[in-house]
Amino acid sequence: MVSTRRVTIDPITRLEGHGKIEIFLDDQGNVDRAFFQVPELRGFEKFAQGRPAEDMPQITSRICGVCPTAHHMASTKALDALYQVTPPPAARKIRELVYATFLVEDHALHFYFLGGPDFIVGPQAPAAERNVLGVIAKVGVETGQKVIAMRRKLRELMALAAGKAAHPVFGLPGGVAKPLSGEDAARFREVADEAIEFACFTLNLFEKIVLGNSSYVELILSDAFTHRTYYMGLVDEKNQLTFYDGRMRILAPDGHEWATFRPEKYLDHIAEHTEPWTYMKFCYLKGLTWKGFCEGQESGVYCVAPLARLNVADGMATPLAHEAYLKFHGTLGGRPVHHTLANHWARVVEMLYAAERMKELAHDPELTSPVVRTLPTAVPREGVGVVEAPRGTLFHHYHTDERGVITAANLIVATQNNAARIALSVEKAAKKLITGGNVPEGLLNMVEMAFRAYDPCLGCATHSLPGSMPLLVRVRNPRGSPLTTLRRDADGSIHRE
Repeated sequence: MVSTRRVTIDPITRLEGHGKIEIFLDDQGNVDRAFFQVPELRGFEKFAQGRPAEDMPQITSRICGVCPTAHHMASTKALDALYQVTPPPAARKIRELVYATFLVEDHALHFYFLGGPDFIVGPQAPAAERNVLGVIAKVGVETGQKVIAMRRKLRELMALAAGKAAHPVFGLPGGVAKPLSGEDAARFREVADEAIEFACFTLNLFEKIVLGNSSYVELILSDAFTHRTYYMGLVDEKNQLTFYDGRMRILAPDGHEWATFRPEKYLDHIAEHTEPWTYMKFCYLKGLTWKGFCEGQESGVYCVAPLARLNVADGMATPLAHEAYLKFHGTLGGRPVHHTLANHWARVVEMLYAAERMKELAHDPELTSPVVRTLPTAVPREGVGVVEAPRGTLFHHYHTDERGVITAANLIVATQNNAARIALSVEKAAKKLITGGNVPEGLLNMVEMAFRAYDPCLGCATHSLPGSMPLLVRVRNPRGSPLTTLRRDADGSIHRE
């Protein structure tokens, strides 16, 4: 919808959840302000209160249909901490194996179905073609069949080990619900080899179609999609990328290590800010305070997700992924890379690492041990669980009474960590791309590309409580005709229109 001073993209597309972009033009038709708005509220932190802590891995996996395994795993790790119990080696490795399998499948989903159409089909191609069918038309039916078959095999493995592919049921405080048999491990080994081949195929496809197109490279490197911010992610003891466990590392815009800390200390480093025009909260670095939506060394805005993880890591722990990591940074000018659209390339590098990690774990002799749980005995009080979700760092933090009933829960999800940078990205892209009031649909899709690079999950990220922003409710009759409209202003007052 376009007016003389306002452009609305509603709904925004190819993401999980609901959102819109409001762009306000000045008298010359240039962008004055642009807002990335989340108009839905999902109050999972409130839903959790009064529930047994053991229910949380099942409750939170229902937050998002795209990344339930990430929530299930972070929640299960929070239960480990809550009950002060360490899972046996086999249980930990089964968890990580399932998680690596999930990462390969989820990154493939985004590359081919959500983000990839903008490059494979083209950012200004007709809207009807910017989807997976358009991708298949470009790369061939055989490639489409390869993608579908690979995702099916990976999801079958997740169901084999975790009970379900969409909503896992295997995580328990102190371990997992069942061991893996030798036959199960053999199946993982077989598919892991195929996953490595698939990831290499996808990486070659990206290099051929995207990096082989000079206009795409210019777009990636353009100022419209570049922000110099802080970056955060999990690393292991060698400062290599890890998805399942490690310590948090934050890199400054100039590339120096700004902070490193154990995940359970996240509240010492991260704070949340609210705005009246969205239900999504904005995270920032406590040591720098909230200075608004700005970038640079003095700003508290930071980034998570694949680009951030490749920035904070000194390397990859598997050989093929490390080679791809070196090429990524070598091509883009070294660490840190500040180009938002480079997230797509980083995501494929991570896909390769996850596939290689699958293979390592599937060959581990401890994987098939029958000892997969340490029963909790401690009185629960507080626990924090952290993993690297496909979209970035995911925190689950629970407080309970002595019975293990949740009294308070705090979830900081990847998109919430990224929220301030996403807002920056959308506004900057709009200001750079829209001039003189010229706003064709293809150009608006390029503005959407600014948020799509983060692979946001808005169902996860909307935690601002009611009352902190205006609310508009339209009531219609069965035929769709408007009956009345109720409006709640930011001050809590309610009006009928």
